[in-house]
Amino acid sequence: MSEDLSGFSMMDLFRMEADERLAVLSQGLVGLEGEASSQAIEPLMRAAHSLKGAARVVGLDGAVRVAHAMEDCLVAAQKGKIVLSSTAIDVLLRGVDFLTAIAQLSEADMESWQASHAGEMDALTAALAEAEAGKLTETAPPPPLAPPRAPEPRAMTGDLSGFSMMDLFRMEADERLAVLSQGLVGLEGEASSQAIEPLMRAAHSLKGAARVVGLDAAVHVAHAMEDCLVAAQKGKVALGSAAIDVLLRGVDFLTAIAQLSEADMESWQASHAGEMDALTAALAEAEAGKLTEAAPPVPVQAPSPAPAPVPIDDESAPVAAVKIAKPPVAASGEAADRVVRVTAESLSRLMGLAGESLVQTRRFRPFLDSLLLLKGRQTGLLETLQQLEDRLTDSSDGLRAVEREMLAKARDQAARCQQGLSETLETIEEFARGGEDLSSRLHHEVLASRMRPLADGVRGFPRLVRDVAKELGKQAKFEVVGETTGVDRDILDGLEAPLNHLIRNALDHGLETPADRRARGKNPTGLIQLEARHRAGMLQIVLKDDGRGIDVEQLRKKVVEKGLTTEAMASRLNEAEMLDFLFLPGFSTKEKVSELSGRGVGLDVVQSMVQAVRGSVRVASRLGWGTKFVLQLPLTVSVIRALLVEISGEPFAFPLNRIDRIVMVEPDQVREIEGKPHMMLDDQPLGLVEATQIFELTPLVRESGRRPVVVASDRSHRFGVVVDRFLGERDLRVAPLDPRLGRVPNLNSSSVLENGWPVLIIDVEDLIRSIDNLLGGRRVRKLTADVAAGGASVRPPKRVLVVDDSITVRELERQLLENQGYVVDVAVDGVDGWNTVRSGRYDLVVSDIDMPRMDGIELVSHIKKDPLLRSIPVVVVSYKDREEDRIRGLDAGANFYLTKSSFHDQTFLATVVDLIGEARE
Repeated sequence: MSEDLSGFSMMDLFRMEADERLAVLSQGLVGLEGEASSQAIEPLMRAAHSLKGAARVVGLDGAVRVAHAMEDCLVAAQKGKIVLSSTAIDVLLRGVDFLTAIAQLSEADMESWQASHAGEMDALTAALAEAEAGKLTETAPPPPLAPPRAPEPRAMTGDLSGFSMMDLFRMEADERLAVLSQGLVGLEGEASSQAIEPLMRAAHSLKGAARVVGLDAAVHVAHAMEDCLVAAQKGKVALGSAAIDVLLRGVDFLTAIAQLSEADMESWQASHAGEMDALTAALAEAEAGKLTEAAPPVPVQAPSPAPAPVPIDDESAPVAAVKIAKPPVAASGEAADRVVRVTAESLSRLMGLAGESLVQTRRFRPFLDSLLLLKGRQTGLLETLQQLEDRLTDSSDGLRAVEREMLAKARDQAARCQQGLSETLETIEEFARGGEDLSSRLHHEVLASRMRPLADGVRGFPRLVRDVAKELGKQAKFEVVGETTGVDRDILDGLEAPLNHLIRNALDHGLETPADRRARGKNPTGLIQLEARHRAGMLQIVLKDDGRGIDVEQLRKKVVEKGLTTEAMASRLNEAEMLDFLFLPGFSTKEKVSELSGRGVGLDVVQSMVQAVRGSVRVASRLGWGTKFVLQLPLTVSVIRALLVEISGEPFAFPLNRIDRIVMVEPDQVREIEGKPHMMLDDQPLGLVEATQIFELTPLVRESGRRPVVVASDRSHRFGVVVDRFLGERDLRVAPLDPRLGRVPNLNSSSVLENGWPVLIIDVEDLIRSIDNLLGGRRVRKLTADVAAGGASVRPPKRVLVVDDSITVRELERQLLENQGYVVDVAVDGVDGWNTVRSGRYDLVVSDIDMPRMDGIELVSHIKKDPLLRSIPVVVVSYKDREEDRIRGLDAGANFYLTKSSFHDQTFLATVVDLIGEARE
């Protein structure tokens, strides 16, 4: 099993394990009230046992005592000595709370917190001891413990083991608040019971989550919002625009709390107590139906992602309608899709393996081409033999019978070889087609698993349109077309900021006021439409409005005023070229700077994001009728279309959408300007530089003649890169460079060609900077590489298998051993350890005793009974230090029996050296 935990401290690992074990305990203990069977108690007892061990490794004595008391109580219940009553389960759950609180602490606060809570810990362990003895009655008061209770685990995709309770609250708040924000905006069009139901549940879940982490202000506001929504769902009140405004301010308030750091929580809630009271009072009025449309807004000053909307004073005030597609409702009885927790890194690795599989199957093509060439040569051989036989037969001397027989035999053998080759070719070609089809489908399926619907990334835009439109005194309708279109998760995450800027620009620059629109014969409500679709192997995002459009002539004057070009040059630029100025940093057509626009950063952000994912953006406008932005993006950042070139005998790849053009340059077209080579392109001088000079490679001898040049540019520079030759275009699977290499100049990723040859993908932005340095006469720093001494035979280090179900202990043992030079593999329980030790070669096995599925004693017995494995030394490391436990381990065949306290001295490592010697000998 491969686990890369080298970047985590022991406390990080303890928190990861504690989060997992406490989730098991929290959910399992609640379930025990319905069924307290031995099978149901078993995983809880093991979880408490593992927590005890992990806490002992990191020196958390308070956690050790509580986990140990919980384990004893659960063991007594499992053996039938006691019955776990509701009060006993309450005490065990408070034990979970206590351990959760410890796991959330920083290392600096651990000691002081345990000291200040010693009394609570004593009360808790005493209550657990009473529960173990069966003396805890149903009327016994619960121990006064302050730590919050851990939430039940949610079915979320992703690895949540490294998150604190506040991190989990923020994750849930982000999801629930998105539902509320989008749903509340939609209620202005349809306030049905079905539409209110998910909003009420979202507020209810937020209330519960806030209570878990002790955010009282959030609990009060969420509770008031829930009451208001329940009243509306039951038909007691009608949610008018003013009521929705108040509910949206509740969303803002909760969003502000979720964005705070833990250190600021208490002071922020205290300083905003008045706002909270005013907000809950307004929500209470909305619940009672006393909030009129003319009611003033609640003065909530909490920061929110979107500008605060202005109040609606009368029916003629502008509103923003939003068209939101409703998700399909599952049929009755239909099971929800099952989900698993998969990390983004794991999915990326799976994507890489699928791409490599596709590349491997494509390697059959060159092989088939070579076989076809061989078949052609055999055909030529047959023709030659036939011609030879015909010539000798026609000669005056004739052909003797023996020679004729030999010639016929040779021709027959050649014919049979050709027939066999043809049959083999058909078989291999059929296999190659099937393998390529299978690999392509696998690659497509994994690619689809990386996709998320566009709707996941645009949840906040309806609220944004509503609030900004109200602030500007405009009416706006927002539509999403193709919200189920799949978008690569990395691209979708990067789209939020650019689309946010484009929507704000459309509202501020594009849409007219209702009066202006009426005067022009337009609908007073403007339309902003976001559309996504797959087209020609690319993702196309279109954002358009039906506003006033862009005045190109006014833009031309603005460009000249800012000194970006001369008046003569501006007059020769066409509309498309003029619109490109909008994407320059710091450029804005707005006369006055406001909170929404005028700073000239919006479209620059759009351009930067699009270029970062190797895409393109263009804008089109029709004066008086609207503007359209089209973002052309790759379907995935995992595959690119690239131009292959050869530099110093090695293949390199230029992303096709990052180069301007390729040209062949005659020697007489190159001229010296200020001592540096240039050529003329589009009547402009273009600096040239050898690619071998940029990459510090040895130049090959090139025959005189035309030179292949790749022309690339950024916003302010344009250069020509001279390569050895062009190799054609390819679709390449992008594999990131190993992070241990750090930042590699001029390169950003790698790939593999069909013939298995590796190819490096060039970072064009970085390449242009390097060329600018070279042409500017500045020194480019060289990279140095360490060269290992050759000829020496080095014996591989010894291998150790560590078997333990506690991630904390497992990682501690691995770090101790790897620091001594050993190669270490790990297994998560006895069955995993038994499968691993049989499939590899190991010099030593280190095992725990108490593990699920197969304990350490059984694992040792299996190893010692296997004739191929019995010679492997086994060290048992356990928390059980009783003599009878030691005897059991040694009787099973273990070579040493150590307690886990040996980690804190040299006993463990000394035992390993005694058994197998140093890592390298």
